[in-house]
Amino acid sequence: MLLSEFDYQLPEELIAQRPSDKRENSKMLVLNPREHKILHKHFYDIVDLIDDNCILILNNTKVIPARLYGYKDTGAKIEVFLLKERDNHNWEVLIKPSKRVKVGTVVKISDELSCEVLESLPDDGKWLVKMIYEGDIFEILHRVGNIPLPPYIERKMSNEELKKLDFERYQTVYAKDEGSVAAPTAGLHFTQEILEKLKNKGVQIGYVTLNVGIGTFRPVKCENVLEHKMDSEAFEISEETANLINKAKSEGKKLIAVGTTTVRTLETAFQQFGEIKACRSASELFIYPPYEFKVVDKLITNFHLPKSTLLMLVSALAGKDFIFEAYDEAIKEKYRFYSYGDCMFIN
Repeated sequence: MLLSEFDYQLPEELIAQRPSDKRENSKMLVLNPREHKILHKHFYDIVDLIDDNCILILNNTKVIPARLYGYKDTGAKIEVFLLKERDNHNWEVLIKPSKRVKVGTVVKISDELSCEVLESLPDDGKWLVKMIYEGDIFEILHRVGNIPLPPYIERKMSNEELKKLDFERYQTVYAKDEGSVAAPTAGLHFTQEILEKLKNKGVQIGYVTLNVGIGTFRPVKCENVLEHKMDSEAFEISEETANLINKAKSEGKKLIAVGTTTVRTLETAFQQFGEIKACRSASELFIYPPYEFKVVDKLITNFHLPKSTLLMLVSALAGKDFIFEAYDEAIKEKYRFYSYGDCMFIN
């Protein structure tokens, strides 16, 4: 399977630079792979498309303000991008420009936060640093950090109005456990009101946690797709959610995953344990056609970048030709793409 098979051309003006005026007002392309039908809706219509024969599973991870701007004692500006917390205040990070730092370099972020470079890691440009602070690191990050928007969303960090918008809208309304460097963007369309309406219809809702890593931004570099290796991402499934899923499946209900991160959490758990059970583990699962889904039946997801692992995942669920037909339709109808864009429901 070749990487070039998952390429498409997207007009630059369709890359969403801001969220929709209201979360639920995003457009939604509804795909029915069995009948090969495509419908145009808005996200608020999801309440009419889901009934109590389905359960909804969402990823409640919370995005941390992982992008830090600081400087060395020489005055040179340095960007530190937090990836993963280890122990003893140590973090895996990306540093830009990396040629300006070496082991022992101290980058001052603010009066309450600095970091010291400990070592260069062998894993594709990552560094290990020690964060120097007193108190709660996440409280400090919320004061001095910036929301880690993907590179295709252009921002001038001096714009306080946009910064405030991103802090609110690049986060799901049900975000709970901090640890992600990217939002599970399919969930950005939900409001508390929509979740309540679904519950009132008898739709049961459960949550998993997968901390989204830098792999979300990283392109596939090998032309032979099968040579690609996914970054490891930690996830957790609670006893309550595992019981909900197993009971629903035994009753023949359909499971709707919100976002590709939820899909990989559930499919990984089944792959590792042969069932869905309460666990803490990590996913390196790479889903591409003709993968057979063991847990997930339906999916709410955004539109994904060309040649991305996420595009391959949705192609495995709905069929590659049908997905590309749907993407062509979305482009023709001027849907907005990527993290702040519109979405599709593979029903």
